[in-house]
Amino acid sequence: MNRPGHVLSARGVTFAYQPTRPVLNGVDLSGRAGQLVCLLGPNGSGKTTLLRCLLGQLKPDSGQIEIDGRPLASYRPRRRAHMLAYVPQFPTAAFAFTVREIVLTGRLSHIGLLGLTSRTDLAVAREAMKMTRTGDFERRTLNELSGGEAQCVMIARAIAQQPSLLLLDEPTSHLDVANQLMIYRMMRRLAHDWDMAVVCVSHDVNLAARFADRLVLMRQGRIVAAGTVGEVVQREILCDAYGVDFDLIEAPGQPVPIVRAK
Repeated sequence: MNRPGHVLSARGVTFAYQPTRPVLNGVDLSGRAGQLVCLLGPNGSGKTTLLRCLLGQLKPDSGQIEIDGRPLASYRPRRRAHMLAYVPQFPTAAFAFTVREIVLTGRLSHIGLLGLTSRTDLAVAREAMKMTRTGDFERRTLNELSGGEAQCVMIARAIAQQPSLLLLDEPTSHLDVANQLMIYRMMRRLAHDWDMAVVCVSHDVNLAARFADRLVLMRQGRIVAAGTVGEVVQREILCDAYGVDFDLIEAPGQPVPIVRAK
């Protein structure tokens, strides 16, 4: 792919569900191919609302969102599905589809008018399942899987879209430690090895700091800090954003300190 510059560019984005109570207030956000960006911040800071604006589910009151240099609103739905993939916080399937069928739905925007899957579609789906280690249970349905397995299926479906930009909303919030690490390693690999721009909403400062290339910290609808892990993971910045006191503990062999709330 090797796309230069920003895959995602959001400038001055504002949004309010009620006119007098803005949820987003002048948010700027960018994401490059080959980069994992984690959005952090307390509950109610606007992270998920921002994600919904980036997906086109919500229309900003003002500001501009561009994907690959074009306004998001200018993309037709089929082309938008080429550019954007989304992994929700809680994986669900409306029908009792098998894992293989769910992953193949990620190819819908690539499939022709006759709705027939090609060899390429099948090959891409197989590669997505291989990467996410979901091929071993491709004939099972989503409700037969553990939470971690189901989340990997949703990521496999997103990978099968072959998007420029992958958006994830708290993909590890209900998973155990082993699955959390697996998902974060996978996101980093998608960014670094598959040359995607990956943006993930996270509540885990330590995991985000360990794996992300850039951190964006939000509070009350604004970005209060953005940059490298070293620039954002600072005691004063975190205490101000979350309203609690933190310790930053240096850990032997770890490039970033462990963040612990007091």
